[in-house]
Amino acid sequence: MVAGPANSLTDVRGLRAGHATLAGDGWLTGVTVVVTGPDGATGGVDVRGGGPGTRETDLLSPLNQVERVNAVVLAGGSAYGLSAAHGVMTRLASLHRGFRVGPEPAQVVPIVPAAILYDLGRGGVFGNYPGPAAGEAAFEAAMAAPEAGAVPAGCVGAGTGALAGQLKGGVGSASEVLEESGITVAALAVVNAVGSVAEMRTGLLYGAAFGLPGEFDWLAAPSVADLRAGAARLSGRPRTGPAAQAEQAAAHPLNTTIGIIGCDASLTKAQCAKLAGIAHDGMARAIRPAHSMFDGDTIFALATGSGRPATPLEFHAILASAADCFTRAVVHGVVSASPTTTPAGSWPSYLDLFPSAGTRG
Repeated sequence: MVAGPANSLTDVRGLRAGHATLAGDGWLTGVTVVVTGPDGATGGVDVRGGGPGTRETDLLSPLNQVERVNAVVLAGGSAYGLSAAHGVMTRLASLHRGFRVGPEPAQVVPIVPAAILYDLGRGGVFGNYPGPAAGEAAFEAAMAAPEAGAVPAGCVGAGTGALAGQLKGGVGSASEVLEESGITVAALAVVNAVGSVAEMRTGLLYGAAFGLPGEFDWLAAPSVADLRAGAARLSGRPRTGPAAQAEQAAAHPLNTTIGIIGCDASLTKAQCAKLAGIAHDGMARAIRPAHSMFDGDTIFALATGSGRPATPLEFHAILASAADCFTRAVVHGVVSASPTTTPAGSWPSYLDLFPSAGTRG
């Protein structure tokens, strides 16, 4: 088992990713955009959280007409953040990319599914959320990014205001090149979970055991002293600070982990829906509990291949890899996050809370 050159979603041919990060002066949110090639990619989705915020997911049902997706938007800002997709549509329309609805090149409707996570108020001002301008900025960042470069990880884009239980969450990515077929499978996860990402008794990250050879070997169990000092942070969400008080007034925590699985195989819409569904298995390995009534957990799938269809055995291998890649992407999102303090609260990163867990020099 080997990762792609960048161990990132962009190892899948035809996918580009960019972030718009809004932080400071009351802001702690952002947008991440994944852009497909000029002809789009076959898309699918699986929504499992009890409180989702999504756009164009019905369109991705195998029962419905449109096959190709031009971009996917992942955003903070709760339902307000769905407006970021309009900015992406505007930029795609200027490039004449989209579902053709007339004879002229400009007569297109860009297909831009989206999902959001809850981060309202975490920067200190409840009304600071991303809109169309942030969507445009993330799109431009994606188009300007090196084609083979890794997607920036940690507290960027949609992961800017994300939390992993009581720890700081963020954006993570991972990939794998399948040995038999050469197909590349990759994941991008934005970790913003009600559930915990680490085991209470040991402090070990649940998903680290699923790393490729050498990938997470530098992670170790925290020392006894570190675990005693920080173990309380491994359980449910904290109930202090303005952001937590707002959630408490609503009688529940609010979160959501969202992401994308990509591959360069040729898949049908139905196969993409299955791919997104199996990726949720990877989420559940890395976050406990996943898919709660207080999360809107949603994963999109994008297949960029245009050659022969994947064989049944190839598709089986793609599905197995998708779950593993998403688990690994969650771990990368957690270990790439940095501690964050705003007027609304203070959230340590995993490695800030447990410095003895990181043995990498």
